[in-house]
Amino acid sequence: MTNPLTHFDQHGQAHMVDIGEKAETHRIAIASGHISMLPATLALIQSGTSKKGDVLGIARIAAIQAAKKTSDLIPLCHPIFLTRIAVSFDVDEALSSINCTVTTETYGKTGVEMEALTAVSACLLTIYDMCKAVDRGMVIADIKLLEKQGGKSGHWIAEK
Repeated sequence: MTNPLTHFDQHGQAHMVDIGEKAETHRIAIASGHISMLPATLALIQSGTSKKGDVLGIARIAAIQAAKKTSDLIPLCHPIFLTRIAVSFDVDEALSSINCTVTTETYGKTGVEMEALTAVSACLLTIYDMCKAVDRGMVIADIKLLEKQGGKSGHWIAEK
């Protein structure tokens, strides 16, 4: 019986998956997550008057950098040549939260889901880091894959 956990060999040892024979396809992943905070913290971010500067601008750069460095952070992740990284924010004043969505793309032999998820995580952690002096109670939540395209498994969309 084949082990459904592909990062373990037939002896149960961790290994990097062999992607040598896989076809190169256009691969896309979209991930999201959000951070909730006090209304005053959200107002500070929106005003751009945080002591550390443009919080969302820095968080966007952190997301891009994290996507590019994913294989350095996740031990069995393949280094990937990313062709696109897009980061967007949706501010929800009613819930006093910021949603981050990251889209990653490549033409290659393995998917870019980990890059999108890592980017969202780093983005939200950067917002926390830049604002923790005024709001240590911020909550990062719901980091998840929303969609992936390409490869043998095809197109997948998360259930709502």
